[in-house]
Amino acid sequence: MRNKIKAFICVIIPILLAYVLNTKFGDLPPLLKFLDPFTGFWQNAESFRLSKQNKLAMKGTQQTVDVLFDDRMIPHIFAQNDHDVYFAQGYVTAMHRLWQMDFQTRYAAGRLSEVVGKKAIELDRYQRRMGMVYGAENSLKGMMADPKSREMILAYTDGINAYIHSLSKSEYPLEYKLLDFKPEDWSPIKCALLLKQMSAVLAMGSDEFYMTNIRKKFGPEVTADLFPDYPFKEDPIIPVGTKWDFNPLPVPEVPAAVKEMMTAKVKTKQLEDGIGSNNWAISGSKTVSGYPILANDPHLNLTLPSIWYQIQLHAPGLNAYGVSLPGAPGITIGFNERIAWGVTNVAADVLDFYQIKFKDGTHKQYQYNNSWKNTKERVEVIKIRGEKTVKDTVFYTHQGPVVYFQQPETKDKNGKPVKFKMADNIPTGNALRWIAHEESNELMTFYYLNRGKNYADYRKALTYYTAPAQNFVFASADNDIAITANGKFPLKWKDQGKFILDGAEPSNDWQGWIPAAQNPTVKNPEREFVSSANQSSTDPTYPYYINWSFGSYERGKRINDKLKVMTNATADSIRLMQSDSYSILAQDILPELLSKIDPANLNATQKEAFNITNTWNRFYDAREIGASIFELWNKRLSFDIWDDEFTIADVPMRYPSRDRTVQLILKEPGSKWFDNIHTPAVETLNDLINESFKYACDSLERRYGPIGKRWEWANVKKTHVPHLANIPGFGSENLVMGGAKSTINALSETNGPSWRMVVELGKSPAGHGVYPGGQSGNPGSPFYDNMIDTWAHGELYDLLLLKSSTDQSDKILTRLKISKK
Repeated sequence: MRNKIKAFICVIIPILLAYVLNTKFGDLPPLLKFLDPFTGFWQNAESFRLSKQNKLAMKGTQQTVDVLFDDRMIPHIFAQNDHDVYFAQGYVTAMHRLWQMDFQTRYAAGRLSEVVGKKAIELDRYQRRMGMVYGAENSLKGMMADPKSREMILAYTDGINAYIHSLSKSEYPLEYKLLDFKPEDWSPIKCALLLKQMSAVLAMGSDEFYMTNIRKKFGPEVTADLFPDYPFKEDPIIPVGTKWDFNPLPVPEVPAAVKEMMTAKVKTKQLEDGIGSNNWAISGSKTVSGYPILANDPHLNLTLPSIWYQIQLHAPGLNAYGVSLPGAPGITIGFNERIAWGVTNVAADVLDFYQIKFKDGTHKQYQYNNSWKNTKERVEVIKIRGEKTVKDTVFYTHQGPVVYFQQPETKDKNGKPVKFKMADNIPTGNALRWIAHEESNELMTFYYLNRGKNYADYRKALTYYTAPAQNFVFASADNDIAITANGKFPLKWKDQGKFILDGAEPSNDWQGWIPAAQNPTVKNPEREFVSSANQSSTDPTYPYYINWSFGSYERGKRINDKLKVMTNATADSIRLMQSDSYSILAQDILPELLSKIDPANLNATQKEAFNITNTWNRFYDAREIGASIFELWNKRLSFDIWDDEFTIADVPMRYPSRDRTVQLILKEPGSKWFDNIHTPAVETLNDLINESFKYACDSLERRYGPIGKRWEWANVKKTHVPHLANIPGFGSENLVMGGAKSTINALSETNGPSWRMVVELGKSPAGHGVYPGGQSGNPGSPFYDNMIDTWAHGELYDLLLLKSSTDQSDKILTRLKISKK
């Protein structure tokens, strides 16, 4: 018997061990596969696989393609036709960023459950119910209808798949091994999904639900006063006084009675102020060279791998350099030998919710125009790793998908139900009308910009663009500069979408489109520069409604102040300006706040903090303590002013804007809004200023100890670049950097300038740029995060726009020749 037991143990232990080592438990990969010295993570520690000269024969190319990699591993592609340049772009992008491309498109498509299991099911439902795949399918129709964009997307797809098919298991990117899955073939729909995800990111949230509750609680007069359609302080993108040289279409009339929607139990994601970008171009009359200089730094969530991928594309009629989105062909922001272009977010109101009245619980019909209209059903099939496939039916009205009928829940680590946070901004029983659901073909915009030679080419390229709406800045070697708030804008009555809409009324539908030629634009203005920083597109004379709320004006004001007085500018002048951390907000209100502080009622720490803030130079530099104090003080003051009236259980609302708060402080010191309605005393502005200052000081002292190095702004802000999937150890450390949301260098903890670019136009253009990351997506590569320090120091690299594949620049690290098999 004892021998049988021994024999049993000898057999069962290896079996159990084999099972344990080859099975994925929770977030852990199968250990045997992960640790395998031939196919596991060890293989991802290679420094670089290519030698000086490399040759590759493969199916898919029509002629020979040369790819030169420079000393930062940036590919410079030289092809003899359009097909091959995009095939090679797909190939080399996948070579460096395959997992990132896969993860981002799975996220957009609602397919993460296939990889990580049931814990992602509500996220997948959310993406499907928001119509992400539906919108991508519609966009793909537009892309495939044009022969040029069809060739782009198919060649790019073939290039990606050529790389995927060349991989052995040992060559899979590290994240595939950690998550224990393998790459699948790329398809054109994934390119469209990537662009839809960008639209979702830049939509930034929704306010109409808050606004409807506010109007219900306070009435239309108070709502109009606290949430005006044009801000107290503004310096719009299109200069004030610009004449509109067109005959506008008739604007729809505001319906006689705009029905108020009941939204008391809807909690939404408020629009986030400070998420945005900067761009500008200055005329040659302001530069040393006599030619324009263009700058752009889009502010997005910072990640490793970077959201951008640097590349040069060269083919007949094409020689452009810049950054692309990994997963989409062409160059999104960049320059060529004649022009440069860049983008910032417009924040147009192109996402509305309509409250729907259904005939019954089957949701087969809904009320519209005094009759019952049929819904359409779309069945979303969601595959779940280790579980049964789930089918989710989404009902569509003519406006769009009814995202939720009840707020979704997921489960925490203890198995208890918790609200699914990403759905906080979705009202139940409402249909979503969103520009991202429209058929579109943004690829053609970048096709023509990449090849553009002049202003006329720029204007032609913009006519193809739908979403997300962007402020396209432009400069050319012809000494033209321009900026256009561009996208497909619905024709709306004034404030349509400021509050949620009654889905039964045809007058609440979008009534057509603003003609593309009538989008706000200016060319060569008298002030000799153009700029944008997400502020209002125009002054109130523009005849159409784009939105009632834009980004705060401070960044745009600082940019315009500096450009107005700038002369003899160089690329270095502009580089330094991109890292400017001066606070217009502090300039506007700090003197008033300091004048109301009573030093006699401060303790020792608070007195020292008062003295520091009183002498602070208004710059959010890394080592400034005054910046930390002011930031917390201003946030607390806003809370003290608004929270008592605007935070009510089960009635979600938003605070008035920062601009309206500044106006209240400077122009209405006796306002009733300073009183806290929850206390018997009548508080004044002075009371709130003193309380919020003491609160800020006490909070900093509790967290960081006595005033000293730990109070410095960089330590309080803690800017860093996390891994895209938040895998520990794959992100950056905290970076010693200045900047703040309200400054030109708009940096927060994990959001900021995702790509800084400065281009000097001229007979031979000179580009300079950097992003916080590296070309490679492999954490084991020396090119994974090698540019972060340069970015953090506010420096730029020279961008290498080669003219020929035979260029003998000493910056070229290696060459790859791809020939037809």
